[in-house]
Amino acid sequence: MSRPPFSVPPEVMQALEELWSAGHAGYLVGGGVRDALLGRTPHDPVWDLATDAIPERALELFPGGTYENRFGTVLAGGVEVTTFRRDHAYGDHRRPDRVTFTDSIEEDLARRDFTVNAVAWGRAAGGQEAGWVDPTGGRADLDARLLRAVGDPELRFGEDALRLVRAARIAAQVGLTIHPDTEAAMSERAGDVSYLATERIGRELRRMLDAEPPSAAFRILERTGLLRSLFPELAAQLGVVQDKIPGQDLWDHSLATLDAAAALAPADPIAKLAALLHDTGKPETAADGHFLGHEEAGARIAQTFLSRLGFGSQDVRRVVRLVRHHMWSYVPAWGDAAVRRFMRRVGVDLVDDLLRLREADNVGSGWPAEGGGVAELRARIAEQRHRRPPLSLADLAVDGNAVMASLGREPGPWLGRTLERLLDSVISDPERNTPERLLADARTWAEKP
Repeated sequence: MSRPPFSVPPEVMQALEELWSAGHAGYLVGGGVRDALLGRTPHDPVWDLATDAIPERALELFPGGTYENRFGTVLAGGVEVTTFRRDHAYGDHRRPDRVTFTDSIEEDLARRDFTVNAVAWGRAAGGQEAGWVDPTGGRADLDARLLRAVGDPELRFGEDALRLVRAARIAAQVGLTIHPDTEAAMSERAGDVSYLATERIGRELRRMLDAEPPSAAFRILERTGLLRSLFPELAAQLGVVQDKIPGQDLWDHSLATLDAAAALAPADPIAKLAALLHDTGKPETAADGHFLGHEEAGARIAQTFLSRLGFGSQDVRRVVRLVRHHMWSYVPAWGDAAVRRFMRRVGVDLVDDLLRLREADNVGSGWPAEGGGVAELRARIAEQRHRRPPLSLADLAVDGNAVMASLGREPGPWLGRTLERLLDSVISDPERNTPERLLADARTWAEKP
């Protein structure tokens, strides 16, 4: 058998055959094999190949490749080619202090995290027939939909604390049940996540949000005690009572809202993050069954949470704005000007996401998605967009230079206040948005020097 019994991208198969042609062992390993055996599209577009070729030899075989670490991995296009290795002590609970290259695929697989990731397909150096190498029973565990650590789970998690987080993420993402011994070790070593760089945790969080449903990963974190160690802002919602669905606490509501947001916008991580974080301000504002000001508290918490985990500033700002504005209310008596003011206040770029967040929040509360006037407000916003009214300073028929020239004044704080007042006037009455009307108003309103 020279081709694997599952689909492999042509460039990956070409790299594997290059190793074989040069007389080296070459095996497909890792998450790509796992996902392919489950009939899933691999979550990671980069496939892993394991080989007895040392990095210098791999660079000769793949001249466009790069070798930038001490663990034997050469990146060649969409393929990571890694030399068989043994890992030694993990002094920092993150990475091995040193590695030793070996010529044994079995030794290489024995160092891996979970049995389902320790399955290899390929052939030995000089071999004629390719086949499976599965010393830890990973294929049987896949058939049983089981996630099990390789060997002693406490030892595996003690080596690299990120494996604790990966276990929750992989189980949720792939749809596996964690073996009881492995889950018990996760609980025992939950505190080890303190060794991790927050950016590594943030990368895993992003991937958890892609699970279907994303709440599955967070339920595992909750069950093992990892939630409090990793995300105390989220764990603070546990046990907080609110008047939504009987028998459910605030954390239940947040996870239901997260799943609803994922159903509404599967490819939008901002929508999912906003749903996950929208009520994080409630625990600190809870008083007499109310949570006054929780949206502002939640915006502050979201800012700190996402920045700590290494999210980009643009994404952080967008999530924070969604959390800050998520408590809007609408009544049918609003006039068109009120609709325009709403669009201006929350941001024209944000209104669609904000309405979607409300739909998710409604579903997470046990209500119809479009309850509270969501559908009507969406229609009225669409109508205003069709009319293209002025909604920002850039939409004004005059700019700051024209106002200064008309009034004969130098720049100063007065100018910004005047432009904002002009904008407010044209939001109320778009017909006022002409140079003549605006400059006349500016002359009337401008403060004296």
